Amino acid sequence: MDNTESSSAGTPTSWCHPAHRVHRFFALLLMCFLCFGSYFCYDTPGALADNFKGDSHLNTSQFALLYSIYSWPNVVLCFIGGYLIDRYFGVRLGTVIYMSILFTGAILFALGVYINKFWLMILGRFVFGIGGESLQVAVNNYVVLWFKGKELNMVFGLQLSFSRFGSTVNFWVMEPIYHWVANYYGGYERLGVTLFIASMTCLGSLLCGLILGFMDYRAEKILERSEQHSNEPPFRMRDILNFKTVYWLLSIICVAYYVAIFPFIALGKLFFERKFDFNPQEANTVNSMVYFLSAALSPFFGILIDKTGRNVMWVILSIITTIGSHFLLAFTFVNPYVGVMSLGVSYSLLASGLWPLVAMIVPESQLGTAYGICQAVQNLGLATVIILAGVVVDKYGYLMLEMFFLGCLFIALIAAVLIYIVDSANSGVLNLSPQEREALKTATIQTDERANLLDHESSDPDEEARPSEDERDSVLTQSDRIRSRYISHILPNTNIPDRP
Repeated sequence: MDNTESSSAGTPTSWCHPAHRVHRFFALLLMCFLCFGSYFCYDTPGALADNFKGDSHLNTSQFALLYSIYSWPNVVLCFIGGYLIDRYFGVRLGTVIYMSILFTGAILFALGVYINKFWLMILGRFVFGIGGESLQVAVNNYVVLWFKGKELNMVFGLQLSFSRFGSTVNFWVMEPIYHWVANYYGGYERLGVTLFIASMTCLGSLLCGLILGFMDYRAEKILERSEQHSNEPPFRMRDILNFKTVYWLLSIICVAYYVAIFPFIALGKLFFERKFDFNPQEANTVNSMVYFLSAALSPFFGILIDKTGRNVMWVILSIITTIGSHFLLAFTFVNPYVGVMSLGVSYSLLASGLWPLVAMIVPESQLGTAYGICQAVQNLGLATVIILAGVVVDKYGYLMLEMFFLGCLFIALIAAVLIYIVDSANSGVLNLSPQEREALKTATIQTDERANLLDHESSDPDEEARPSEDERDSVLTQSDRIRSRYISHILPNTNIPDRP
């Protein structure tokens, strides 16, 4: 370590040092903007739904396919993408590759709209989807690598906030951009040019990925992260069989909860126009409130969960609140801002509490694959549900669609309650407060030290007083039991020193 960058006590004094809080803040800023372009371009069809129907002459089922085709490749590929990060690419190369694929898909989609070829639109969204979800897996790995420990919930919330801000900005600016482009182009060409402009946000995210990759490479050398992980066994595909029951219940929530969020937003503009008689810009504004509130509140919810713990409790509360939000939108004519704002609050709370749970129950060497599986099953649900949603809207209307969303949310609620029961029955840590986790950490250290002491004593042939076989087995069993409670995954990451 360079003496000019650290004091004699090991505390970094230069902001250029990877452990310095200014340096880490800049890395966090780049992580936040990595997904900005992806989320911005993902919802461009939703922000321009009327224009797709008017300029490109798409019906609701064809329009829904633009979202569905994004999700289909990720039923498999985001899982494979996570595996490739863990086993071959590494997080730096993986991020650049997936971001490049995503940018290519955005350009192809815009080109398809510009020449009014539906097959090319579908191909572009397909390629865009290949990169989009795999990129999210890579970003999750970056967040855990740099901020694992007491900051993790807050950082996940902040990263989600900036990502969702991309979707919010999309709903705010796409209509004005479209009308500005209409001064120079007509028909489907003006829609295509509008999408070309939107795709430039993906290019900006790619540049952020390149800069962050250089910073992470430098941090690995200075902090000697590669040496610290050299003794860890490589991930093997069969290790998936060892994932805990709680992890698979989390995957169920990823499917059942998010299919009641993203398909609703994709079709929300037309919903607000028809039920509440809003004009297109008003419908876009109220539809964007889910993402806007998520962007504004996620960092604060992350800090709240960092301070209070109780992740599972917050997840259950957020699902219940989401059920109430959809109930208001489906069965009442209360101002839709009430239901949508409640939906945005509950959505941001769930995301801040749910995703860090994966890092608590899965070893770091398997995180890419674990997050990839979550994304894969989530996209399987989204790919099928959004096609079904388009058919339901065309044949039965939005009320039946809301009934379906409510059913999915009740499944998510059951899975969350089961997580609480299973984790509590196994004396787990997922719903503990930070103080309780620290106490459990201390107890684990003391138990391990006692077990090691007994090992040394039992190997000394001259020692007169030896513990009985039953006592020794009891202590070792207790040690093994406690060590298996995910402790190593909730303690601060020793690869990066704490902030000064």
